[in-house]
Amino acid sequence: MANPNEESSMEGFGMTGILPDREIEGLLARNEVYANEDFVAEQVQPSSLDVRLGAKAYRLRASFLPGRETLVSEKISHLALHEIDLRQGAVLETGGVYIVPLLESLALDSKTSAFANPKSSTGRIDVFTRVIVDRSAYFDQIETNYKGPVYLEVSPRTFPIRVRQGSTLAQLRFRQGAPTDPDTEIKNLLGKGWQLTSRDVDISGGLGVRVGLRPAEDNSAVGFRARRHAGCVDVDARDHPSGDFWEPVYADSRGAIVLDPGEFYILASQEKLCVPPSHAAVMAPFDPLMGEVRVHYAGFFDPGFGVGENNMPSSLAVLEVRGRDVPFILEDGQIIARLIYEPLRSPAQRIYGRGLGSNYQYQGLRLSKHFR
Repeated sequence: MANPNEESSMEGFGMTGILPDREIEGLLARNEVYANEDFVAEQVQPSSLDVRLGAKAYRLRASFLPGRETLVSEKISHLALHEIDLRQGAVLETGGVYIVPLLESLALDSKTSAFANPKSSTGRIDVFTRVIVDRSAYFDQIETNYKGPVYLEVSPRTFPIRVRQGSTLAQLRFRQGAPTDPDTEIKNLLGKGWQLTSRDVDISGGLGVRVGLRPAEDNSAVGFRARRHAGCVDVDARDHPSGDFWEPVYADSRGAIVLDPGEFYILASQEKLCVPPSHAAVMAPFDPLMGEVRVHYAGFFDPGFGVGENNMPSSLAVLEVRGRDVPFILEDGQIIARLIYEPLRSPAQRIYGRGLGSNYQYQGLRLSKHFR
């Protein structure tokens, strides 16, 4: 099997793809991304930029898209129920819909577009976020040449959350050129010797990810279910007692659980996975062909995620799962999501897990960093 090359050269990179950290820093230096406050170094991740909440949030009657002719601020003036000051911190209630102007704004050029996802820790506490910009017909997508403010829609689904100005709930990725065909990328990586998964490869609109529900010999939990009517999660704290917010989920002897409609679960993949340093990845959300579930709010996987000794896959994917309209039996080994790989435009300076204090490298079944 070929030994994948990790050297910091341009070999294997093209003129299109996901912008890595060094090119994101270039966007900041050229004011293609600018902010009301100084950027902090931790915002720039290996292939994404953490974006920060601004000083105000607006409680809305309902979610919205501005459409091609309207500014987000105009929609807020019609739909906002009240304004919330975030400078000293505030609680966003479960079931509410809020929109927050971000500290960051954009002045993209004709080659660079952007797209967004919740941060991993945001998705794992069941907080639904979507980026909105002016004159847009889509969530989480920002077209080339966009110049203007950026807003984040925030909707806590299970726990109320405490946030403040500067809290980071979402990330932006920047792309030049069109996305590549996901199955072609996976086959190319396999052809170069990358073992992307520790199980059999299933390629169809991305790499199939199987849920792991086989109980261990000690009959340990295979997942966690969020407790209803639990306390408030401070998104900038890390000392919440997990038992106050989560209860363990146990599978039957066949490795199956029943998902209750509307309940939120943390599960893990059956296989270990990795993302080569030359690529980034995103977990595709709900696919109606996979059953009555919605999977993975937080979709970004940085270059180097799960790359272990001898470049072998070493990290499970943690899955954020919500039951939908009817009770649904989920069985061990069932394909529940798809991982889509995209090439970086150039080598990244930082690789996930290498001296970055990465929270989820070499992870197993794990709650978010907020819980002890």
